[in-house]
Amino acid sequence: QVHLVESGGGLVQAGGSLRLSCAASRIIFSSNTMGWYRQAPGKQRELVATITRGINTNYADSVKGRFTISRNNAENTVYLQMNSLKPEDTAVYYCNLLVGLQSIWGQGTQVTVSS
Repeated sequence: QVHLVESGGGLVQAGGSLRLSCAASRIIFSSNTMGWYRQAPGKQRELVATITRGINTNYADSVKGRFTISRNNAENTVYLQMNSLKPEDTAVYYCNLLVGLQSIWGQGTQVTVSS
């Protein structure tokens, strides 16, 4: 079983930046997609960004131009660089690994943006 470990969350003022990291416990050589989702209090979990092993990316409209997802396949690590943060970006951010029909989630990391 693969485990995901996230890091990099915290408290930041509006307009600031944070970088999230997510490392898988072992390297997966098969085709897979890694991504970030977030869940704010009282809201459903939503997609933030995904990236395939072939480095194709997909972003939610709300973060386009502000967030950048990247990955290191050799280390099976995915990153989320978040710039120009807004209070509405406040949420628990979850890392996800999708391999075939198997979807694996990290434990989540809190991001809080103060106004």
